[in-house]
Amino acid sequence: MSNNLVNKTALVTGGGSGIGRSICLRLASAGAHVLVLDLDKKAASETVSLIHQAEDQASAYQCNIADNSSVQQVVAQISQEANIDILINNAGIAHVGNIENTTEADLDRLYEVNVKGIYNTISAVIPAMKARQSGVIVNLASVASSVGIADRFAYSMTKGAVLTMTYSVAKDYINEGIRCNCIAPGRVHTPFVDNFLAKNYPDNRDEMFEKLSKSQPIGRMGKADEIAGLIAYLCSDEAAFITGSNFPIDGGFVTLNN
Repeated sequence: MSNNLVNKTALVTGGGSGIGRSICLRLASAGAHVLVLDLDKKAASETVSLIHQAEDQASAYQCNIADNSSVQQVVAQISQEANIDILINNAGIAHVGNIENTTEADLDRLYEVNVKGIYNTISAVIPAMKARQSGVIVNLASVASSVGIADRFAYSMTKGAVLTMTYSVAKDYINEGIRCNCIAPGRVHTPFVDNFLAKNYPDNRDEMFEKLSKSQPIGRMGKADEIAGLIAYLCSDEAAFITGSNFPIDGGFVTLNN
């Protein structure tokens, strides 16, 4: 792995598990000092321990990204010691259901984390990035941002917002040295998927796993490390000419599933 992020500080939300943990490990291996934010401080600390085992740099912070004051406090604390060069908005929550199966509380809960959470983090780091005329933001959208997926009403609403927020930030700050992109993963094999199948399909878990895997034309789910690899590239100077873009990483789901 190239050390192309040496002397960079990267803040990763939801870095305590799953895709977020893989992102943290990959950015650290590229030389970045990784700030692991998670609602679960223990999970964030476990990610930091894994990074330290590789003799890379990382720090853990407990933070509820849906709480603006919490985000502002954490960013202010970090900013006393380091500049935040990179922001990865990975944290998010899911919901299964069409509009009839989506309560107002469900909608509010997903909005608070998946939409307002990204507003909170970007608004907290943008002023310092703007002052330095330098910064990279990568948001995790989804294939649900651009195509219809059954029973994902609230989730699709929030991920569509992530996509358009990305375009807006990229446009507004292109002359301030700030790049903003997003990626759109398809299904990725994480502990979340395993737990979902165990809870909802205990009698035919393997069959459902195979069905979900085959919904990607490439014939399998993505790997968290593959997501992390794309993000590491977008954070590097090798991607200096890329902003305002959405990168599908979905095994052909969006373009070939017809």
